[in-house]
Amino acid sequence: MASCAPAKHKKGFGSLDTLPDRLQPGSPYPLGATFDGEGVNFAVFSANADGIDLCIFDPGGRRELGRLPLPECTDEVWHGYLPDVGPGLTYGFRAHGRYEPEAGHRFNPNKLLLDPYARKLQGQIKWTDALHGYRIGSRKEDLSFDKRDSAPAMPKAVVVDDHWDWSRDTRPNTPWSETVIYEAHVKGLTKLMDEVPARERGTYAALGHPAVIRHLKRIGVTAIELLPIHAFTQDRFLQEKGLRNYWGYNTLGFFAPEQGYMSSAHQDELRRAVHRLHKAGIEVILDVVYNHTCEGSERGPTLSWRGLDNASYYRLVADNPRYTINDTGTGNTLNMTKARVIQMVADSLRYWANSFGIDGFRFDLGLTLGREDSGFDPGAAFFDVLRQDPVLGRLKLIAEPWDVGPGGYQLGNFPPGFAEWNDKYRDTVREYWRGEPGKRGDLAARLAGSGDLFDRRARRPWASVNLLAAHDGFTLADTVMYEERHNEANGEDNRDGHSHNASRNWGAEGPTDDPAINDARGRVMRSMLTTLMTSLGTPMMVAGDEFARTQQGNNNAYCQDNEISWLDWNAAATPEGQAQVDYVARLAELRRRYPVLHAATFLYGQDSPGHGINDVEWWDERGQQLSAEDWDNPDGRALMMRRAIRTDDGQVEAVSLLLNASGDPVTFMLPPPHASRTVLIDSAHPDQGEIAIDDSYEVAPQGAVLVTWRSAFE
Repeated sequence: MASCAPAKHKKGFGSLDTLPDRLQPGSPYPLGATFDGEGVNFAVFSANADGIDLCIFDPGGRRELGRLPLPECTDEVWHGYLPDVGPGLTYGFRAHGRYEPEAGHRFNPNKLLLDPYARKLQGQIKWTDALHGYRIGSRKEDLSFDKRDSAPAMPKAVVVDDHWDWSRDTRPNTPWSETVIYEAHVKGLTKLMDEVPARERGTYAALGHPAVIRHLKRIGVTAIELLPIHAFTQDRFLQEKGLRNYWGYNTLGFFAPEQGYMSSAHQDELRRAVHRLHKAGIEVILDVVYNHTCEGSERGPTLSWRGLDNASYYRLVADNPRYTINDTGTGNTLNMTKARVIQMVADSLRYWANSFGIDGFRFDLGLTLGREDSGFDPGAAFFDVLRQDPVLGRLKLIAEPWDVGPGGYQLGNFPPGFAEWNDKYRDTVREYWRGEPGKRGDLAARLAGSGDLFDRRARRPWASVNLLAAHDGFTLADTVMYEERHNEANGEDNRDGHSHNASRNWGAEGPTDDPAINDARGRVMRSMLTTLMTSLGTPMMVAGDEFARTQQGNNNAYCQDNEISWLDWNAAATPEGQAQVDYVARLAELRRRYPVLHAATFLYGQDSPGHGINDVEWWDERGQQLSAEDWDNPDGRALMMRRAIRTDDGQVEAVSLLLNASGDPVTFMLPPPHASRTVLIDSAHPDQGEIAIDDSYEVAPQGAVLVTWRSAFE
């Protein structure tokens, strides 16, 4: 058994002229490196270490100046206090203990370890075999032991003073039912935006630039969801191919902002950007990766958690703890059944919320965070911790409801308080608009907020995050331009990425000069956007879809830190690009104007606003309500969804969504009552303003139309 008593071992190397002979006891709380005005307290969790050293480096992180054992261990937290130092101090840890991979322990004091709570990192990983705790190439594989010092190849942690006065900041606190999310990459969003100063393009500073805010406001965005900005690694295998980890789903530090997105040396530029977005009424949501770390499988490097306490931080195979469980597809899985691991994640979330003003989080492979030994559990400890937390429980929480482990698809099964990415919405809408048979009933369920999935435990329609596309997969434009993936630039022989994209090229693979094909593509994109912005639930757009951004058919651009992924703002400025931006802006305005389009509760077709009209009704193109046979008709590709409310002045207001996914125009006979009707928007005629019509209207092939009427029924 490991002892919590500090071990006796040599001081190590380096000059100790400016450092004390030993650390003061300090405090086990808070974890990490905390500056108190007179010195720094260090605290790090390890249930199985025999001892942990604090290693102090020169400001450049190149030379180790001293190595001091943490003198105390309280409740499995090793701690010590170093007086007369402050922000800017550069440090790391080394952990002593058993190197017994068969028992799950991989302690190796030759490996410099990052503080899991480090709030700033200095330097990048320099890939070398010395970063591994075992000898690469040994016949004993990961059972061997590597004695080389990894410090020269490791980034270092830096002590920070991250005080920021948020008293003048007001969070937008946008109601979920009024939220419109815009998924974006910090770098890709502004790297090619000429309006942003050159030195700020692709950085945190650019997020708060007036040109960015002006664009987001124009298209009705209320929340920007950023791909990972936690410090992450540049994977060795990608660097060897001349590529880069662009998306950032390989976390190296859960508390440290990615330094590659900084335009200056001070992390306050991110806080300043968040503050400016808040002033504009825009919330900031972070895509966070707590399901795994960048250390990979048992054959991966020893960078932090593995060296501090492999058996605590990672889920290991029960009867053979030499091996990590790989429910994430990345080689390892964080062990969210351990209290200290849950604490690390909760502390990280709270830090980003309090110190950076973040308004919500999207949990990558969120299902993994709810895994107990028996499998996924909606009542898992991690979910309970978040839901009861006085800070985190008030934020927007979004789960990706799948992973690659057993039972790894749980859409609709997360507890109240969480929204979920709804891939069934994405697939159904794509399949309907590309003309697949038998999709009318499925589409109706998605339009109505996916109540079949989410209408339980008093959850609301907003729990369904409706999306047409995301960072992973085809962009909206590529969904109508390509039927096959084109990922050759990734260097994996076009074998990576999804093989099923529910896409249709409408007559040519890729760009074409054929006006008929381009007309169809534009109409289908507008119809899908109309569907998205008028469905119950929370709409999410991907940056660039508002002007038909293409990735040239690449549906897995995780390693493309270049023009394939960056937003082409010159394309956005073309007449075609601006026309689509204008169309999205009109949709957003209509969604705001008509409350029934973003209803906060599910509609059941029972609560009548009056005069025999229900809150939601379904009709076909003949003006007849659909029978069971109509719903089951595989050739039925026309659908009308009518939603109605009673207004404050006692009138009944209805908004009808007319959809025609067939290849021929369809004339819809509009059902009673006979009232003054107005076409609000028509995907086939994007330049057409609002026009008055009678009781019928022709909807173009692959067309979507929004019609409204209001009557006092005198």
